[in-house]
Amino acid sequence: MNAESRPVSDAEAPILRREDAGGVTTLTLNRPQQFNALSFEMLEALIAAVDEIARDETVRVVVIAGEGKAFCAGHDLKEMRGNHTLDFQQRLFRLCGKFMMKLTELPQPVIARVHSIATAAGCQLVSMCDLAVAAEHARFAVSGINVGLFCATPSVGLARNMGRKEAFEMLVTGDFIDAHEAQRRGLINRVVPAEELDAEVGRLAASILAKSPAAIRMGKQMFYKQLEMGLDAAYQLASETMACNAMCEDAAEGIDAFIAKRKPQFKGR
Repeated sequence: MNAESRPVSDAEAPILRREDAGGVTTLTLNRPQQFNALSFEMLEALIAAVDEIARDETVRVVVIAGEGKAFCAGHDLKEMRGNHTLDFQQRLFRLCGKFMMKLTELPQPVIARVHSIATAAGCQLVSMCDLAVAAEHARFAVSGINVGLFCATPSVGLARNMGRKEAFEMLVTGDFIDAHEAQRRGLINRVVPAEELDAEVGRLAASILAKSPAAIRMGKQMFYKQLEMGLDAAYQLASETMACNAMCEDAAEGIDAFIAKRKPQFKGR
């Protein structure tokens, strides 16, 4: 299928591009001169895009990418200094938190395609995607502390991806880690040479596309809910989810196909 590209705004050079191909939607941050900083406008565009994707049953996987030299360098510090009021700062960080939560709430799995640096809120973005694939030369940091700003909102995602001492060290030093160290710490899933990045993202997406959409949707929702629960409540939720999943048409088809030693034909949502 040929990719269909369409902007999410009416701007001649949209700050966020959307491309759809074969069940995979790619959202590309398109502020290369600003290293794809998460400005107020960018966050609003991202929220509008994921809201639209959540309602689109043709979308099975979402990929978030960056244009230019950086994946995402965090918040737009010039915008923050140019709007130096508590009200603006509160609205900006609430909006950022709202977007990050929407990634978790989105029915479709989200893959971060990290081709280069991801710093501060850009590193937070990687941590809040369900999966992440990085080029070997990509680097990661939560560098706000270097300018006197503790990366409080990025700490939420980091602490849920890696050990707390490893996360806290990044937060109080601002030091970079490379892609292999980020993989070891649990921030990303896979590391590949830069020239293989798109192919590896494609392989991961293809593996998800081959599975039941209903099972993926139910599983993602349950996965994040149970993380915040005690053990007993988590097992109750997981048991109920699995029982409901087992009653789905796709599960019946999958089990029948396994018994018959044929490829399943999954249908739906």
